[in-house]
Amino acid sequence: MTERYVAVIQAGGKGTRVRELTQDKIPKPLMEINGKTMLEWQIENLIKNEIREIIIITGYLGDRIETYIGDGSKWEIKISYIRETEPLGSAGALYYLKGRCSKDILLIFGDVMFDIDWERFIGFHEKMGGLATLLVHPNSHAQDSDLVVLDDDSKVLSFDYKNRIRDYFYENCVNAGIYILSAEVLERFSKVKKTDLEKDILLPLIEEGKIYGYRTPEYVKDAGTPERFQRVSREQREGIWNRKNLKNRQACVFLDRDGTVNRYQGLLYAEEQFELETGVAEAVRRLNEAGYLVILVTNQPVVARGLCGIEDVKRIHRKMQVLLGEEGAYLDDIMFCPHHPDKGFSGENVLYKVSCNCRKPAIGMIAHAAEKYNIDLSQSFIIGDSTVDIQTGKNAGMRTILLLTGQAGRDKKYDAAPDFTAENLMEAVTVVLKNESEILEVTE
Repeated sequence: MTERYVAVIQAGGKGTRVRELTQDKIPKPLMEINGKTMLEWQIENLIKNEIREIIIITGYLGDRIETYIGDGSKWEIKISYIRETEPLGSAGALYYLKGRCSKDILLIFGDVMFDIDWERFIGFHEKMGGLATLLVHPNSHAQDSDLVVLDDDSKVLSFDYKNRIRDYFYENCVNAGIYILSAEVLERFSKVKKTDLEKDILLPLIEEGKIYGYRTPEYVKDAGTPERFQRVSREQREGIWNRKNLKNRQACVFLDRDGTVNRYQGLLYAEEQFELETGVAEAVRRLNEAGYLVILVTNQPVVARGLCGIEDVKRIHRKMQVLLGEEGAYLDDIMFCPHHPDKGFSGENVLYKVSCNCRKPAIGMIAHAAEKYNIDLSQSFIIGDSTVDIQTGKNAGMRTILLLTGQAGRDKKYDAAPDFTAENLMEAVTVVLKNESEILEVTE
C-alpha cells in the first residue's frame, strides 16, 4: 500500500519561535530530541511504515539539512530536495513536484513530531476516495489551535481558525499538520507563487466536497516552541510516542458520563444542566499525560424518551470538551447509546425505542472502540458510578472501578462487585496509575 506514496517534508522555515534554542546557528529541523534530529525521527517513522521515497523542501540554512541528511543511502531509501530560494508559503514549493512525482503525497510539516501507523491513515484515505485527507486529533490546547469541523461521515465541512473569537462550544478536533494529497491536486498548481495550503488548496476542496478528516489518538504534536519542544522530548524519553502508535496494543480507560465526569442530575438533556465534577479535568489530564486512551461511553436514553435529539447530546458533549480543554485535558473519543428498550410512554421517540447491543451493560460501544483503536481490554479499565458500568466492565473483561460520586452504586441493577472503589475520579486515576507497570505492557 505505502509504496504508492512519496513523503514530502516541509523543512524550509526560519524557526523564529525557537530562536532561543537554535541561536540562528542550525535550522529548526536539525534540533536534536534525545540524540536524533527532528528530521531523523520523522524519517525513521516513515521508514518503519515502508515509505521508501522522501522529498524534503528546504529554505533557510537548507544546505546544512542537505549535507546532514544526505541522499538517504544510509537508510537504503531515496531522499531528494527542493530548495526554496524565496519563501513560497506553506504550499508554493509543491509546484516543483509537477512532472517529478506521479505518486500521491504524504505532506508533513517539519516541526510536527509523530509516531503513527501510516497504513491505517492511508487505508482511510483510499476508502473515502477524496482528493485530500487531513490527520486530525484532540489535543490539550484546542482553544489556541486551528480546528476542523467534520460531518458524521468524516467529510471536512470547514476550518475554525484559532484567531476567531469562539463564544460557542466546539469539538476538540485539531488540524495536526499532516496530510495526504492526491497526485491530482498537483495539477492545480499553474505557476510558482506564494501559496497557502489551507486557503488556496484545501478550502476549494472543501467546497467541492472532496476532503476528509482522519481522526486518530496517536502521537502527533507541534514542537515549534521551546516549551512544546521540551515536552515532546520528555514524552519521547518516557516512551509515550511509541506507546500511542496504533500498531501497538492500547491500554484504555473508559469513562461513564453522568455522575462520573459531570455532576449527576438524573436525566440530563440540555447543555445548561452540564457541570463537571470537581477535579475531573485534572484526572483526565493525568491519564492523557500517562499515554492512556480515554474514551467516554455513556447511555443516553433521553433521546429515546423524547427529551432531546441526537444533536442536543452532541451539543452537551461539545460543552464537555471545551470545559476539559480549558484545563488542558481531552477525550480521545466519545460514544453514546441513544436507545431504550421499553416502549409505550408519552412523548417517546419510537425510532430509538429498540433493543440494541450498545446500551450498557452490553459491550457494543466497548467492542467498537477496541476494534477502532487496537485496544487490549484485559489491560484496560472502566470507571463509573453505577452497577451498570461495573457489569459492563466484567462483560468486556476489563478491570472496574466504582465511584462514590453520582449514584455511588445505589442503582443496584446488577450484583456486580467492582475490583476497586474510589471516592472520585481523581482517586480512581491514582489507582490506575499505581497499576501502570502491569497495565501498560504494550506489545508490538
